[in-house]
Amino acid sequence: MPKKIPMRQCLGCREMRAKRELIRVVRSPEGEVSLDFKGKKAGRGAYLCPNPACLARARKSKALERAFNIPIPAEVYEGLEAQMREETHE
Repeated sequence: MPKKIPMRQCLGCREMRAKRELIRVVRSPEGEVSLDFKGKKAGRGAYLCPNPACLARARKSKALERAFNIPIPAEVYEGLEAQMREETHE
C-alpha cells in the first residue's frame, strides 16, 4: 500500500499541495513568529507556496494574521521573500 502524502493548503492561492512543497511559518508557544524550513518546530503552523505571488496575496489579505490571531512583523515577510528568492535561484 502506498504511503499517504500529507497535504496542506497555501494561504495565498488556497491550493492544496504536498506539505513538502510548501514553506511553513510557525508561531511558537511563546508567541514568536518565524520560518520553519524543516517542519519540526513546535507551535502552530501555516503554509505558503514558494511563489512570491502567493506571499503577496497572503500579505494583502492578512491571511497569516488571521491564522495566528496576532500581528505579523515585517521581518517575517522579509524572511519569506528572501527564502523564495533563494529557491528560485537554485
